[in-house]
Amino acid sequence: MTQPVTDDRIWPTIRLEAARDADAEPCLGGFLHETILRHNSLMSALGSLLAHKLAAANMSALTLLDLAHQAFAGDPWIEESVIADLQAILSRDPATRGYSQPLLYFKGFHAVQSFRMAHHFWVSDRQALALFLQSRISEVFAVDIHPGARIGRGVMFDHATSVVIGETAVIDDDFSMLHEVTLGGTGKVGGDRHPKIGRGVMIGAGAKVLGNIRVGEGAKIGAGSVVLDDVPPHSTVAGVPARPVSFPKEPFPALEMDQSFEGTR
Repeated sequence: MTQPVTDDRIWPTIRLEAARDADAEPCLGGFLHETILRHNSLMSALGSLLAHKLAAANMSALTLLDLAHQAFAGDPWIEESVIADLQAILSRDPATRGYSQPLLYFKGFHAVQSFRMAHHFWVSDRQALALFLQSRISEVFAVDIHPGARIGRGVMFDHATSVVIGETAVIDDDFSMLHEVTLGGTGKVGGDRHPKIGRGVMIGAGAKVLGNIRVGEGAKIGAGSVVLDDVPPHSTVAGVPARPVSFPKEPFPALEMDQSFEGTR
């Protein structure tokens, strides 16, 4: 596992990793030059990468690159979030071998950063564009996040396939979840209808959290659970419907990624 570096060293470290991999695998040289080595900043590389992934017959990569630059320049918080997300992935995922790996290959990371771009346009009263981007993100990454949702920094969507997050969902900082998670509504109820997730929460694979409910900070939701009621802070719930089963051993389960139910009872 790669040792973390300070935020200001992430981009130089990514370039060093890319140069090393290009030397080790010459067939990847062109790819790594295009995605990393020709760029002078992390956000330049990320914008180009997302633009090429989201491009479609009716929306060119060049147009999407311009939109990415608009979003990044219009909201400096996006860059801070990107850096925090990279740090989160490196520290929580034992399979991650360097900062370049999630930047280049992790679709959960790509989906979240694409969402951040779409969210910028949603709150800038360019909702038609934001919804177009939501559609492309869903098609390309199999992750459907409404651009009206709010997601904090230091988040990790591990694997991420089939994740669904509704319009009024709110996710606080230092959050982790696995694939096939839904943060959804309970039916045709309008208005504020989606979950509010506190800091440091971890949600296991396949869990469904439904309705305008609160999952308190430091809570853990077991894989495959269906959560229909508020979850107290620093508790573990599991089952269908979910019920309290224990209290996590750590204050913020998202940081440890321990999927077990072990803890104090």
